[in-house]
Amino acid sequence: MITATSMMYIYTETPLHAGVGSGLSSVELPIQRERHTQYPMIQGSSIKGKLRALIAMQAGSNSDGLVKALFGHERETLETDQFHAGALIVGDARILLFPVRSLKGVFAYTTSFDVLERFRKDLTYIHQEQTFPQLPPERPMNGQALVTEHSEVITSEGKPGLLLEEFSFEVSKSQQVTNVAHWLAEHALPLDGYWADKLRSALVVLPDDDFRDFVLYSTELITRIALDQGTKTVREGALWTEEHLPADTLLYAPIYATNERRPNNQPHAGNNAPRSGVELLREAQNRSLQAGPYLQLGGDETVGRGFVKVRWSPAVSLIGSTTSKS
Repeated sequence: MITATSMMYIYTETPLHAGVGSGLSSVELPIQRERHTQYPMIQGSSIKGKLRALIAMQAGSNSDGLVKALFGHERETLETDQFHAGALIVGDARILLFPVRSLKGVFAYTTSFDVLERFRKDLTYIHQEQTFPQLPPERPMNGQALVTEHSEVITSEGKPGLLLEEFSFEVSKSQQVTNVAHWLAEHALPLDGYWADKLRSALVVLPDDDFRDFVLYSTELITRIALDQGTKTVREGALWTEEHLPADTLLYAPIYATNERRPNNQPHAGNNAPRSGVELLREAQNRSLQAGPYLQLGGDETVGRGFVKVRWSPAVSLIGSTTSKS
């Protein structure tokens, strides 16, 4: 049973390619997307593998017990009766804010009602749904957008007050959007200073369909080649296009933990009692942050892709809570 939970916020500092192999479109190597919404995502298994490597490296020679408690044993190293799952459960990272080029203010952090309401639902597992601000009473209609009261990305209030890529929107300033921007800057964004102020003044809430179109068609496409070392010309067939999440994208991943699992032949009492889920989750957070707030996710590590900055919400115990999950 899940006994503790937290939220991991992931901010891309370089383009990130969490790929799915080959694609059917003109992009040979597309990014991972949700089937039903087409929103970008990062599968939890990718994040979990990076966390395991990071915690093992940070803990050094003392890492074996903690890594086994959090992530389980390596199957190929044990007899069958020694297998047990780790306590840490890493969910898929979902989109929260997507950067879009703006005529004014360089770029805007865009989101939608659908994304924000889903985020509010996911906040119930860390008991923060009550602190998340209320959204405006009405969704923006087609061709409309909601912005903060002191927005830096609008040219004028009304129409066509906002230009994102080549699309114009009629804008309305909203106190509720201002409140959401402040909440995200204070609780979710892994950056402070200039970037927190940027979020407070550049948040834009778009219609759901327009947001979906931006995350589908405004990702970063990079064409790559491989050279023949002798002739310095492109190898035959070595020309391909990769899709990347752009820098300045914000995602979030729910993280859960169970109490420590043990093989049946190990003692479970006294000083050797299994650790609680909240203890293990806090230890994972501490080890991760001691190694630094950065991870490198996805492919193309050797060309500098996938650097992200991470922020954790405080670990919350679900023992005795109505939101505990089995």
